[in-house]
Amino acid sequence: MEIEHVRNRFIKHFDGTTGSIYTSPGRINLIGEHTDYNGGFVFPGAIDKGMIAELKPNGTQTVRAYSIDLKDYVEFGLNEEDAPRTSWARYLFGVCREMIKRRVKVKGFNTAFSGNVPLGAGMSSSAALESTYAYALNDMFGDNQIDKFELAKVGQATEHNYTGVNCGIMDQFASVFGKKDNLIRLDCRSLEYQYFPFKPEGYRLVLIDSVVKHELASSAYNKRRQSCETVIAAIQKNHPHVEFLRDSNMDMLQEVAHSISQEDFMRAEYVIEEIQRVLDVCDALERNDYETVGQKMYETHYGLSKLYEVSCEELDFLNNCAKKNQVTGSRIMGGGFGGCTINLVKNELYDTFINDAIESFKSKFNRIPKIYDVTISDGARKLI
Repeated sequence: MEIEHVRNRFIKHFDGTTGSIYTSPGRINLIGEHTDYNGGFVFPGAIDKGMIAELKPNGTQTVRAYSIDLKDYVEFGLNEEDAPRTSWARYLFGVCREMIKRRVKVKGFNTAFSGNVPLGAGMSSSAALESTYAYALNDMFGDNQIDKFELAKVGQATEHNYTGVNCGIMDQFASVFGKKDNLIRLDCRSLEYQYFPFKPEGYRLVLIDSVVKHELASSAYNKRRQSCETVIAAIQKNHPHVEFLRDSNMDMLQEVAHSISQEDFMRAEYVIEEIQRVLDVCDALERNDYETVGQKMYETHYGLSKLYEVSCEELDFLNNCAKKNQVTGSRIMGGGFGGCTINLVKNELYDTFINDAIESFKSKFNRIPKIYDVTISDGARKLI
């Protein structure tokens, strides 16, 4: 994705003028899945794929926006009743409104944007878009600039209030706070965070997209949240201080095994173990021990597949393919029911693994998975 490409489109659509250019990345999550709503930890990092936008104030109260990738142009005002119908424009409108609510004096501007975060692959293209515009508007109009945490919350609030997605904070947080060669452990209860070095020399990080999305994802997700809440309610009878599964342990879970369903027990077992795995991976990274990191990734896949039951045949197939090719670590990334596996692969095994994954997947499922190499990069920033 080239700055020149965005600038050329901007110049073409907005009378030969130029503005300022900003970018924000998509993200991966190395480990820590379904832990956020249980008060646990997530472990994301920003990646080298994202959104680039050029913006220039236009002296009006109207935003004139061009999506380069969709070849679509929309204009909208800045009042609540001016919400555009076009779905991509609602993200921009939502960010403007959320910044205004935080007393940033947003005025009309011209903008064009483009991205290379793959859509629907679980790398949070929407958070990259929100974070790009939150950062840009703060820089351009923010006499009272808001801090980075508030910028992440602007993106989250945009999802909640303008696009109807009740997401957590992780995607926007990683997009804003990303740091090259570092992953970020975010405590989803306290929102404290810490950087951990991630510079796996001799290894590559690659996502394999199963190109499948199962429709039952949202209802199944809600059922699993309900399971976790059921277990918490049971544990609280003996341990009133327990607020989230993060506050519990396997002994507490065993105490209530007789009073909850086998299914609820399995869901809670996965979450309790996964929260610990995030901490174990952080310790391993501080020792530069990528073999342990990989082992924990496989354990997470097993838990998501067999205990949390959010995998599918295609993802299990890709995970088995990784094992067969001696890949260091592999797991489902994201909520499940489709999407990608994330794989930590030794350089010398990479070509064999990727070729085998493509050929064997194609032979079994009659379609070709998509391959995305990623490196851990910086968060939202101004480019020009």
